[in-house]
Amino acid sequence: MLNNLRLPDFTIPAPLTRLGNRLPQLPPTLALVTTLNLALGRLIPREPLEMLIGKRFTIRVLDAGMTLRFSYGERGFRPLFDASKPDLTISARTRDFIALLAREEDPDTLFFDRRLLMEGDTDLGLLVKNTLDGIDLPRFDPARLTPQELLHRLRARLATPHNA
Repeated sequence: MLNNLRLPDFTIPAPLTRLGNRLPQLPPTLALVTTLNLALGRLIPREPLEMLIGKRFTIRVLDAGMTLRFSYGERGFRPLFDASKPDLTISARTRDFIALLAREEDPDTLFFDRRLLMEGDTDLGLLVKNTLDGIDLPRFDPARLTPQELLHRLRARLATPHNA
């Protein structure tokens, strides 16, 4: 089972990084803000986020050439369409962001190893980190994304009668 395996150390090759820098950043930004908005109220409580209202964020996935710009408002997360200076920028490699999601690494370790960089409002960075630490997210299990597992779950869902 993949649960006990560690994520291999990898960096996306430079030619793909250069390509990523040239691609539109809106599609991955929309995916991020949609995911965050779906989690609001379910996995992410709204109350601790009130101090984030009106703040501008940038997430830079260094080896993928991605720069995701978004903000948080009373109605949730939304993409930003300009390159104005953010209040907080968080940067890391793809592998390190996945390791955070999989809970294989914690943000403090990545920060002190200089694999996770925060620039801008340090108080805001601590607030974001502490808010994320306080969220009880389900463990990300890459094994649940294999084609066989997805097909198995789809079959099980289709076979289960739905109550009206």
